[in-house]
Amino acid sequence: MFLGKDLLAYLVLALGGALAVGNTLAIVKPPQKAKSEGDLEQAPVARSVGMAVVGAIAAMWALASLIK
Repeated sequence: MFLGKDLLAYLVLALGGALAVGNTLAIVKPPQKAKSEGDLEQAPVARSVGMAVVGAIAAMWALASLIK
């Protein structure tokens, strides 16, 4: 099997980590200026915090599954 029996755990770790880091950075460091007319000046805080928490939980769960 490609990458062994832990492929799903590695994928969840990568996606959860990316979700957590990306949404956290969207809150902490918003873009300098909007690229187009429809872009927001700042990320919606409640949604970004919620998605960052979901990503962090998924990453921790995957890491715990890999450590066993």
